[in-house]
Amino acid sequence: MKQVTIYTDGACSGNPGPGGWGAILLYGAHKKELSGGAPDTTNNRMELTAVIEALSMLKEPCVVELWSDSKYVIDGLSKGWAKGWRARGWVKSDKKPALNPDLWERLLELEECHTLRYHWVKGHAENPYNNRCDELAVAESRKYK
Repeated sequence: MKQVTIYTDGACSGNPGPGGWGAILLYGAHKKELSGGAPDTTNNRMELTAVIEALSMLKEPCVVELWSDSKYVIDGLSKGWAKGWRARGWVKSDKKPALNPDLWERLLELEECHTLRYHWVKGHAENPYNNRCDELAVAESRKYK
């Protein structure tokens, strides 16, 4: 399988508020930047959307090194939280409804197509790809102000 590295980030001005997401896909010498946004959203929805949009670009099953500064995304996938929420009808272990089930459902479908390895990266630190994703996300969120 092809090895792809994906960096993602989401941003929101106010939470909820105008938001944006950014992603970078790296495959060999190739690099592709993606971004988008929404006028009324949350930071977590933008974090999830960034991963969904990046994985949706892959045309075949891949081994994906996924880098995100979102504990919500990384823990939701790597610790199996999202699968547990889905198994309980989108209810968390504390009996409260899981948020963003529409996006988690799509992300879990994409996860099943690929072999994902999850990496949390500290946001706004020294990682140039994470910082670039943040720039893309913030620029998209500003389009809605």
